[in-house]
Amino acid sequence: MTILQQDIIESTIAYVKNELIGAEGGHDWWHIQRVWNLADTIAKVEKADRFVVQLGALLHDIADSKFHDGDEKIGPRKAREFLESLSVEESIIGHIEQIVANISFKVGRENQVFHSLELDVIQDADRLDAIGAIGIARAFNYGGFKNREMYNPDILPRPEMSRDAYRKSNSPTINHFYEKLLTLKDLMNTVTGKKLALKRHEFMEHFLEEFYEEWEGRC
Repeated sequence: MTILQQDIIESTIAYVKNELIGAEGGHDWWHIQRVWNLADTIAKVEKADRFVVQLGALLHDIADSKFHDGDEKIGPRKAREFLESLSVEESIIGHIEQIVANISFKVGRENQVFHSLELDVIQDADRLDAIGAIGIARAFNYGGFKNREMYNPDILPRPEMSRDAYRKSNSPTINHFYEKLLTLKDLMNTVTGKKLALKRHEFMEHFLEEFYEEWEGRC
């Protein structure tokens, strides 16, 4: 990357850190940093534009709709306004805006209308951070944040929920594995993402086996 691009990345890091002060632990700066680092790793292998990938990864959760009354336009808008303040060229701003608008699981399941290699890379990195050991920790952290039950065997998972129902769901955290997390392995876009997802997916399966054994007092 050029010196100017590196300066833009550094400014973006500072902006995102400031914006996410006090954020819920699964969607804070450390989530952004993990996705940023992993996305750059995947970008190198998949030969994506690393500047776009790094910018998109840093800004992908700048205003997650679940923390803004379901408003899915605020994230893309904030990303655009910030990049315009740095005089980033319009073609890149437009690309980042589309990445932020189309990266989420809900959009990806039903009506993603924009596609690019860079979005594929960032989406894989974001999904990878939702599975495995980190994914399990994030799921229970968010469940606690929302005061949800950890598990209730009387409330069955609903994996075929609509986008709106998924957004409004208040089901136990264990249900989230079946409604989202265990589906992510098969939703990876890149060859690299698919490979990395296998180990994390298997870890979740082992976790669930142990969870049910302990819940039922079998071990």
